[in-house]
Amino acid sequence: MTAILASFLETAIKFVLLLLVAGGGIVCGKKFRDYKDLKKSDQIKEKN
Repeated sequence: MTAILASFLETAIKFVLLLLVAGGGIVCGKKFRDYKDLKKSDQIKEKN
């Protein structure tokens, strides 16, 4: 029974860590996209 619990706990910890990495990637990607869009819109405004 202990081996099953240990295996479950190990899998749960891996799941949480991967979830955090994925969430961080989504947040960083959104910030980077917003920055690029803002920079591009500023360049468009300067041309007009």
